[in-house]
Amino acid sequence: MDVVVIETTPLGDRSYLVHDGAVGLVIDPQRDTDRIEAAARSAGVAITHVAETHIHNDYVSGGLVLAGKHAARYLVNTADAVAFEREPVRDGQVFRVGRLSVRVLATPGHTHTHLAYVVEETDGPDAGRRAVFSGGSLLYGSVGRTDLVSASDTAGLAREQYASVRRLAEVAGPDAELYPTHGFGSFCSTGPASRQHASTIAEQLASNHALTDPDEGHFVAGLLAAVSAYPSYYAHMRPLNEAGPGPASLAVPDNVDPGELRRRLEAGEWVVDLRNRVAFAASHLLGSASFEYGSGSSFTSYLGWVLPWQQPLTLVGSLSDVERAVRDLARIGIDSPDAAVGEDSGALAPGVPLVGYPRTDWEGFLRDRAAGDTLLDVRRADEFAASHVSGAVNVPVHEVLARLPELPEVRTWVHCNSGYRAGIAASLLHREGHDVVLIDARFRDAPGTVSG
Repeated sequence: MDVVVIETTPLGDRSYLVHDGAVGLVIDPQRDTDRIEAAARSAGVAITHVAETHIHNDYVSGGLVLAGKHAARYLVNTADAVAFEREPVRDGQVFRVGRLSVRVLATPGHTHTHLAYVVEETDGPDAGRRAVFSGGSLLYGSVGRTDLVSASDTAGLAREQYASVRRLAEVAGPDAELYPTHGFGSFCSTGPASRQHASTIAEQLASNHALTDPDEGHFVAGLLAAVSAYPSYYAHMRPLNEAGPGPASLAVPDNVDPGELRRRLEAGEWVVDLRNRVAFAASHLLGSASFEYGSGSSFTSYLGWVLPWQQPLTLVGSLSDVERAVRDLARIGIDSPDAAVGEDSGALAPGVPLVGYPRTDWEGFLRDRAAGDTLLDVRRADEFAASHVSGAVNVPVHEVLARLPELPEVRTWVHCNSGYRAGIAASLLHREGHDVVLIDARFRDAPGTVSG
């Protein structure tokens, strides 16, 4: 048995190809299935089965398209109300993928109909080796969040999560390798999730609070206390996945005509500049917004969270950034955005003024802040409650657009935890005519922090 990991770092998720050298099973495929197909070609295996652990809330699945393309069996919980043909599976069912035996295990908690798959090699030198594909159930260090279905279901699902992961650990056994879908920065995880890259059931039995806490009530209370905000685009993912998503369109579109780009900017349409926040603050097209694209950034999550859903969108940036951004956005159902590709923003829309705003650090804030200025903290409310600069006003970045009328039209110093979210918020405020200064610095270096 070989397990190939396909990382989707911007969303903090993983897909998997598990195979016996000839045929393979794909678990929780992302919408851009070409990466999985490349992994199968490299391994020299045929994709015969595709399985979902749950109907996903944080991305659009590629399962239906992948299974159809390869004439593979598409395994989805029989209890899930989907609008497409699939092979319904349920708790306790066992099927074969070549030399691999796959057991379906009901693990409600992250969702009501969540499944895990326990895969075992049945013969050969590795006979008896087990791997558990746990989706949003048992994660490295924690579990999947239980508040994505509804507020009224959250506590009940948390109790089910506690029972499910314990059953999963018992059925799989301590020697089983653990392969979760979430937990690598995904907003679908909660609690003290670990950043480790591999683990076993034995390791989790020794360290995961869901398995070490003997008091279900204490565990549930802690899980509910750790719940925080999650991206608003999640509301659209489950319906898309239940309807049956089509293939992703990953082609970079033809450049928007300069005159048309100017019209869009002047009309207030969403024109997103992908350059880093330093370059954007120094000079950008009037009316554009900054969503920095970069390795390891949360570009996808924050663009889908902050901007109004499915409004016309134009990307501005280098060819490589636009190409990757188109792929990332397709994963959350934002299809075929327009683009203006080029390194020189001014040349993309001649006649549109280039503008900018100051960028500084905490020393600059202390030196230059004047009486009456506002310090705006755009971190989440739970981050602000844990610690914040005395006198700061908290408006999380995903609430900035809706709460613009609340913000006084005075000089506003904008900060977050690292500078990334502050760069987004500063650009949105500046776009609306506010006098802003971007504090591009770590919160840990902030002066005069208080708790509560």
